[in-house]
Amino acid sequence: MTGEAGRRDGRPAGAADVVNQVEGYLLWQARVAEAEERARSFTEPMTWLTSAQREEIEEHYTRDCLLRARSDLQRVADRCRALRGEYEERYRRLRARCMASVLAALAVLAGAAVVTLAVASARL
Repeated sequence: MTGEAGRRDGRPAGAADVVNQVEGYLLWQARVAEAEERARSFTEPMTWLTSAQREEIEEHYTRDCLLRARSDLQRVADRCRALRGEYEERYRRLRARCMASVLAALAVLAGAAVVTLAVASARL
């Protein structure tokens, strides 16, 4: 967690936030296990390595995989934030256009009602 407040913005953490954190943790642990397995598979055919050399290469390989994974995740998260901003802006413009259309339609209807009343009162 991010502290007693729960979130970085100071609002309390809700159930969805906790679930997201747990899910993120579990996904990262799966990524770590996968990187470690790939490292073992990488060094397995290198029978000439000593145990210490094998460990060192596996640690380096795992660290490199995790750095790349973190970089990939950061790029995805940055793109998600950018897309969210773009969509929020599009939604704001669409909402403004819809509101303008509704107001224009109401103005036309009000004008038609005034004209209808004027014509009706002129006939009397």
